[in-house]
Amino acid sequence: MIFDPCVLIPIYNHKDTIRATVGRLVLHGLPVFIVDDGSDEATQQVLVTLAIEYPLITLSRLSQNGGKGAAVMCGLRAARAAGFSHALQIDADGQHDTSDVPRFLEQGMAHPAAVICGRPVYDASVPKGRLYGRYITHFWVWVETLSLSIGDSMCGFRLYPLDTACALIDEVRIPTRMDFDTAIAVRLAWRGVKFENIATRVTYPANGLSHFNMWRDNVRITWTHTRLTSGMVLRLPLLLWRKFIASSNAGAHWSNLAERGSGLGLRFIFFCYRALGENVARLLLYPIVAYFLLTGSSSRAASLDYLRRINAYGVTQNVVGQTTPGWRGSFYHMLSFAQSGLDKLVAWMGGFDSRRVDFPNQGEFERLLASGRGAVLIGSHLGNLEMTRALATNEHRAIVNAVVYTNHAHRFNAMLARANASFGVNLIQISHIGPGTAISLKEKIDRGELVVIVGDRTPPSEGGGGRRVSQIEFLGKPAPFAQGPFILASLLECSVYLFFCLREGDYYRIYFEPFAERIILPRDQRQERLQDYLRQYARRLEAHCLKAPYQWFNFYDFWRQDAANNPTKASV
Repeated sequence: MIFDPCVLIPIYNHKDTIRATVGRLVLHGLPVFIVDDGSDEATQQVLVTLAIEYPLITLSRLSQNGGKGAAVMCGLRAARAAGFSHALQIDADGQHDTSDVPRFLEQGMAHPAAVICGRPVYDASVPKGRLYGRYITHFWVWVETLSLSIGDSMCGFRLYPLDTACALIDEVRIPTRMDFDTAIAVRLAWRGVKFENIATRVTYPANGLSHFNMWRDNVRITWTHTRLTSGMVLRLPLLLWRKFIASSNAGAHWSNLAERGSGLGLRFIFFCYRALGENVARLLLYPIVAYFLLTGSSSRAASLDYLRRINAYGVTQNVVGQTTPGWRGSFYHMLSFAQSGLDKLVAWMGGFDSRRVDFPNQGEFERLLASGRGAVLIGSHLGNLEMTRALATNEHRAIVNAVVYTNHAHRFNAMLARANASFGVNLIQISHIGPGTAISLKEKIDRGELVVIVGDRTPPSEGGGGRRVSQIEFLGKPAPFAQGPFILASLLECSVYLFFCLREGDYYRIYFEPFAERIILPRDQRQERLQDYLRQYARRLEAHCLKAPYQWFNFYDFWRQDAANNPTKASV
């Protein structure tokens, strides 16, 4: 497909902001289609002047106000008739950051058949009512599409592939008012169109002109969601079939896949927590988790497999009745994950009572901090490691550096930063552990900082080759464990501790366990010593999993025998 984009601006009476918006857009050298949606005479005069001043502008006018959707559809058809392949829709009121235009175009070139959709990052200027209302729409869009692929269905900053968009609007009646952006996005998703989302800054200018009518437009949006939900039910077999086909593709390592539970769902809960309180947010977890259980086939399958394994292994260890294998148990497993995520948010916002945390070995931790020596803390996806970090950094007692393999945690940590401006975790994103990583972390250790890394994830493929893993007995069957955390600890030449934080009733209990004063890997015994360290770690993880089986949040096929060299499927 030839990539030949243009810009599309629908406008209605924004005479005071359109000049500045156009001035910033023409810097990118793209043709600009402006569709006047029946504006007043003053706005018409401004637009005529701009069209004369900037030859890149093509100006169209609707004889009467038909709504934003009517203007956008008119512009889409005009751009396609002029031979363009894509149209970048942007609002006329100056809310959108035009410096992100190159990012939209770059993604459009990489994914020419997809809709490139803006996902707003708001500042303090956003009206709270509008903000919280969007998250209700987000939830219904997830239901209507059986997907989280649309990051924000109401954002008016998006790049359309014109052939696809025009085919839809020519065949289907799309609402023409404020519900247009959501309706066209959902219907495109129903046709199998992919969405790529770009985080983009959105500002509400002081004294800005908004045409959103709180009562009238919310009624329209509610009616649109009613129709779309009915349409989803009619299309349910097709949508489920698509999800089945997509989930049958096991070609991606876990690090390349989105962590569904810590993405949009938790952001929705975050805003509900801020607006409605903790009790309401916790109640909302139940329908959201039910949705993930029904639609997350790979996560559900991994959860069911894990619960069966730990139930069978528990019998051999005289630990009986800890889990309920089956869909009910998987629901509790996913609910535990969601509750853990909410607890992280509450902790970072200072709302979690530290008296509800039991820290039996706190003296050891205090001595480590008092010594001024850095250390490596090896954790896992068991329990709530992030809440432990929150308690440490909220009291300014430690500088914590979290090493992660993917960018998924970056999005979640950005949300935590919005929850608490003093968020104190340095997130170090890596593709593999190499000499550069070791040198950088050694400097932090020498300054007395802490380095946290998890030991229950296999790393992404390094340079297309294999991964440094060892097959270690775990819950009765060999599983691949990453060597990287232990090799890194040996290079950093510091003390190593294991760190777990488990919810036990209404309390959290922190397990801070000395692991090794130094990890030493002699050249002639390197692999044997690595195996010993990995076995020790696996045994401790195994013991804590038996103690809190619903709190191990590795929602992918952890035991795959080809995981060392082949991709592994994951969803959480």
